[in-house]
Amino acid sequence: MIRAALITAALLLAGCATAPASSVPTAADIDAEVRRLMAREDVKGMAVAVIDNGEVVHVAAYGQRNVERNLPLQTDTIMYGASVTKAAFAYMVMQLVDEGRIDLDRSIADYLPRPLPEYEDYVDLAGDERWRLLTPRIILNHRTGLANMRWLEEDGKVRFHWTPGERYGYSNEGFWVLQTVLEQGLGLDVGAEMQTRVFDRFGMTRTSMQWRDDFAGNLADGYALDGSFEPHDRRDNVAAAGSMDTTISDQARLWAGVLRREGLSAASRAELIRPQYAINSASQFPTLSPATDPRGPAIGLSAGLGVVAFTDPVAGHTWFKGGHNDWTGNMVLCQEARRRCVVFLGNSVRAELIYPELTHFILGDTVMPWWWGGWGYSAVP
Repeated sequence: MIRAALITAALLLAGCATAPASSVPTAADIDAEVRRLMAREDVKGMAVAVIDNGEVVHVAAYGQRNVERNLPLQTDTIMYGASVTKAAFAYMVMQLVDEGRIDLDRSIADYLPRPLPEYEDYVDLAGDERWRLLTPRIILNHRTGLANMRWLEEDGKVRFHWTPGERYGYSNEGFWVLQTVLEQGLGLDVGAEMQTRVFDRFGMTRTSMQWRDDFAGNLADGYALDGSFEPHDRRDNVAAAGSMDTTISDQARLWAGVLRREGLSAASRAELIRPQYAINSASQFPTLSPATDPRGPAIGLSAGLGVVAFTDPVAGHTWFKGGHNDWTGNMVLCQEARRRCVVFLGNSVRAELIYPELTHFILGDTVMPWWWGGWGYSAVP
């Protein structure tokens, strides 16, 4: 608790010392820079939203949602949210915290009607009582000790690689466990809760945790680093770790609302983005690597709840969440004191190659740890 208080005090001091925020570039200048960088890196399609002082000031889409049919990407085109879903899910969980329905620091064993290993998806954990150490906070901090996904294990089984709470290690598996807790322990429908508590709240009319047939007329297909095509995956099952389909316009509404501190108590909103556990890993992926890097601690790189935070010498407290697969590259990056965000959605994973330069162009100097993300930034110092 003392350490957390010291971190909070340091962040407040950093915020007080933050230099005055310069204006974001004009819409025309942003559009020109995006198109220039897309042409340079052969990015097939991407979309951008800019939020300043908690208000959406620019939303645009560029390139194509389907190259083969020469279909343009538009601001209402359905795109895969990927792991940006996790941050939206954490926001929903904090509403449950506000209502007293879940405690961040209580064992998941207190919520489940029967032991976790008795559920079909978690029989591999039978005999390992460490599952009882899992709490919603540990899960949302990515400190479960579980691999990112079970099918990355040689035998495809779920197991703990370290005691829960012991260290940071990104894990989709953890978020699936918390989804099980909400569904089996609290009797909630996570898809429905996300719809009413998040998507409907912010007027996100073209966002869902499951495939909707009305998405079919305007959706983005994906493109890998080599430009190869991948059709949009129609996700019929709700997955807290990353099933959200969305648009850049809807994401702009979501993060503007979060920056305006809507829908949560002041305490829960602060907890969502508070640096809670120091990250010293050399990169986010591979998730089980023991390698460390001093650059993370140097900027206060830390796990929040579904997001990652750091202290920027210019902008102060900054937090972010990425989303990635072989055909998708997304990023939400927000400067808390300025209430300023950039949101990038890419249906071409090559878009990740230009996000550092675009962020610098739109937000100015930042120590955003692109080196740590492990997505597509290997060429960036």
